[in-house]
Amino acid sequence: MTHPVPPRRSVLLGRGSWGEARRIADILRKETVGGALLLAAAMAAMIWANSPWAGAYEALRDLRIGPEALHLNLSLAGWAGDGLLAVFFFVAGLELKREFVAGDLRDVRRAAVPIAAALGGVIVPALLYLLITRGVEGAGKGWAIPTATDIAFALAVLAVIGRFLPTALRTFLLTLAVVDDLVAIVIIALFYTDHLAPVPLAAALVLLAVFTVLVQRRVRSAWLLLPLAAAVWALVHASGVHATVAGVLLGFAVPVLRSHDAGGPEAGPGLAEHFEHRFRPISAGVAVPVFAFFSAGVALGGLDGLTGAFGDPVVLGVVAGLVAGKPIGIMAATWLTARFTRADLDEDLAWVDMAGLSVLAGIGFTVSLLIGELAFGVEGAEHVKVAVLTGSLTAALIATVILRLRNRAYRRIHEIETADLDQDGIPDVYETDEAGTAGA
Repeated sequence: MTHPVPPRRSVLLGRGSWGEARRIADILRKETVGGALLLAAAMAAMIWANSPWAGAYEALRDLRIGPEALHLNLSLAGWAGDGLLAVFFFVAGLELKREFVAGDLRDVRRAAVPIAAALGGVIVPALLYLLITRGVEGAGKGWAIPTATDIAFALAVLAVIGRFLPTALRTFLLTLAVVDDLVAIVIIALFYTDHLAPVPLAAALVLLAVFTVLVQRRVRSAWLLLPLAAAVWALVHASGVHATVAGVLLGFAVPVLRSHDAGGPEAGPGLAEHFEHRFRPISAGVAVPVFAFFSAGVALGGLDGLTGAFGDPVVLGVVAGLVAGKPIGIMAATWLTARFTRADLDEDLAWVDMAGLSVLAGIGFTVSLLIGELAFGVEGAEHVKVAVLTGSLTAALIATVILRLRNRAYRRIHEIETADLDQDGIPDVYETDEAGTAGA
C-alpha cells in the first residue's frame, strides 16, 4: 500500500537565484556607501543648524535660483527635494520594474511577501499616527510621514551590524523598501497635490510618451533622453503634481529585457539595468545626501526646545509610527501571508530575524522628511524633523541590538562550516563580500 506524499510547503524568504544574488550584492554596496554619506550629511546639517553660524545655514538653504517664468525659481532646499529626489525615484522605478519583470519577484508567490509586508508597514503606522493625533487640528495631514522606509540608511546600518546575516534578509529589506517607495510616491501624487494644472500635465504626458517610444526602441543617447526627461520633470512640477512622480514614471518607461534584435533576455542586461548602473551612484552618492543636508538641519533650541517638541502630538505620532507601527505592520503582514499560504520560513532564518528587520524598516529618513515638508511646509515641519530623526535613530538602535545578537549566532555557524570545509579540503564558497552579502 502506497502512502500519499504530502504536498510540499512553499518557503518564505528562500534563497533567490545566483544571478539575482549577484545583482542584489552590487546594489547593496552602492546603497551602503550612500547610507554612510547620508548620515554624514545629516550630522553636518544638524551641527551647523545648532551652531553660532546657524544663520548662514538657513541663508544657504533658502537661497533661490532658477527661472521664475518656468515656475522653477526654487530654493536650494526645493531643488534638492523636487529635483534631486526625482533621480532617487527614477532609480526606484527602474529597480521595481526590473524586480517584477525579470527578477525573482516575477514569481507571484515570492512577490506576495514583500508586497504584503510593505502594505502592512504603511497601514499600521498611519493608523497609529492618526490614533495618537486624533482631535489635534491640522495634524491629520501628516498621516503618511511614518509610512516610509529609507533604503540607504537602513542598508547602511544592516551592513555595519549584520555581516553574517543571511542574504535573504537583505534582499527582503531592499525589496520591501523599493515597494515602500512606490507606495510613498502614490501617496504623494494622490494626497499631497494641492492644485492641478491640466495643460502642463497633458504636455508632460505627451513628452513622456515620446521618451517611452525612444527607450522602447533602445535609444541610449544622453543628449536626446536627458533634455526630454528634464522637460517631463519641469512640466510635472508646473502641473502641481510633485515633481518626484516624474522620476518614477520615467523609470517605469524603460524596458527591462533586451530586444530580440539584440539577442533577447539571454544576451545580457537590458536598458533598465544599464541606466540603473549609471544613475544609482548619482542617487545614492549625491541626490539623497544633498537632500538630507538641506532637510535635516533643524534648530533644536536646546533642552527646552527639545522638550517642547516632544509635547507635540505630531512628534509622538511620528515616533510611535516608525518605532512601533512599522515592525507591528510588517511582522503581522508577513505572519498572515505565511499563515494563509501555508508557507514555512526558510530553514536558514528565524522569526526573531524578521523582528529585527521589521524594526530596522522603521528608519524612515529621506521620504519621511519629504512628506513632512509637503504636509506642513518647510517652516512648519521643524517638529516633524525632530520626530523623524528621533524615530529613525531609535529604530536603528533597537534593530542593532536584535540583529547584532543574531549576527553573532550566524557568525558561529559560518565559522563552524568554514572549519569543516577546510578540514575536508573543500574551498569555502560562502564568502562574504564587502557589503556583507553572501556571494553564493
